[in-house]
Amino acid sequence: MNPNKRFVRLIIAVSILIPLVVVILMVLPNDDTNNRYAFLPQFHALLNGLTAIALILGFYWIKNKQIDLHKKAMLGAFALSSIFLVSYVFYHFNTGHTPYEGEGGIRYVYFFILITHIILAIAIVPMVLLSIYRGLTNQVEAHKRIAKKTFPIWVYVTITGVLVYLFMRPYYG
Repeated sequence: MNPNKRFVRLIIAVSILIPLVVVILMVLPNDDTNNRYAFLPQFHALLNGLTAIALILGFYWIKNKQIDLHKKAMLGAFALSSIFLVSYVFYHFNTGHTPYEGEGGIRYVYFFILITHIILAIAIVPMVLLSIYRGLTNQVEAHKRIAKKTFPIWVYVTITGVLVYLFMRPYYG
């Protein structure tokens, strides 16, 4: 089997496994009664904000033909997102789900942001993995095609991740 097909199969498996694990963790009964992990939502927002900055810098650098800086920024964004994902799963494994208690019109705004964030966060996983794979293997034209779609969605997911934290901040332990 050629390396591209093998990697695409791995991307598909990872892209299915991650949302399944997150859903399972959200419904498991867990309770961090000591609030040992109360700092993690803020850490997650920080990681999302730093990822957005890395993405925007990477975009700027590729537009200015600074390929090495672009590569470093995008790999940095990937590393930050990976740390976020591991920490997010750890947090929800140990704490469960925190409900949003806002009322009125702001509740609709929150749920619109949350739902679009979740849907696009699931969709972005294979896109990011494929973009990085194609970039690292010098499949430049294929990388450009997927990256043009990946970039705005990834930025949206990171920024809405920070917004979700800001909405939820009053309700964390």
